[in-house]
Amino acid sequence: MTVIAHELKASYAFMERNFNLTRRYWGWELAFLVYSVAGALSISLIGVQQGSTKLLLSLMIGAIFWNYLSVVFSWIAETVSVERWEGTLEYTFMAPVRRWSQLFGQVSYAMLYGLIHTAVIFVVLMVFFRQLDLSGANPATTVTFMLLGSFSFVGIGMIAAILPLLYVERGAQMTFVLQSCLLLVSGVYYSVDILPAWMQVLSKFSPATYVLDGVRAGLIDGVPVTELWYDIWPLIVMGVVLIPFGLWAFGRAERYAKRTGKLKRVG
Repeated sequence: MTVIAHELKASYAFMERNFNLTRRYWGWELAFLVYSVAGALSISLIGVQQGSTKLLLSLMIGAIFWNYLSVVFSWIAETVSVERWEGTLEYTFMAPVRRWSQLFGQVSYAMLYGLIHTAVIFVVLMVFFRQLDLSGANPATTVTFMLLGSFSFVGIGMIAAILPLLYVERGAQMTFVLQSCLLLVSGVYYSVDILPAWMQVLSKFSPATYVLDGVRAGLIDGVPVTELWYDIWPLIVMGVVLIPFGLWAFGRAERYAKRTGKLKRVG
């Protein structure tokens, strides 16, 4: 029990460290938030132009929840890049804490940060589009898919964090490319049915495809969770598979980085 308590304290320390990083670079965080709000509004206004309330809701959901999923996905990888730039990466990986404790703290903060970030965007959009009626929405469905999607994206985020760890100069760019590919095939702003057949196959391997489908069904049509099992079970499988695999792969990458001296600050 003492060991578990120690590791949980270590996880909290990483959460606190990430909060301090956010506070230190608050100007960039504010700029990113304004950019995210403006982007969500710009996308949603397409629905207004077309005069379709359903299209407006669909675009809003895509913009809002992709923002949340991308924050959870990218924060883990970006932290590696920030620590390398700050010159603390080597000290972090040499600290006497288990790697799952570090990743648990990183992931927990990413989910909390993503929720706050997304909540601000959601409130702004609801104020901007006051004519929308969400009285028939099913909040339980939305929350369920957000949680399931978070765990699935956590596994992918761990795998993506390997890139800036191993590739000092190109890792962050490679992570952004991976995130862009997920955006393309996941049906964020359109139905995956319009994609070419080979891209539709790829969309089935993206957790965002199932999350967005479930969230849209819950918010637009009020569909209960019990009727969306076809979207739930892939997310459960992805979470069960990707999180352990991400931990294992990150551990292997860490040992390689230590052996080859890739933890030092560059630039």
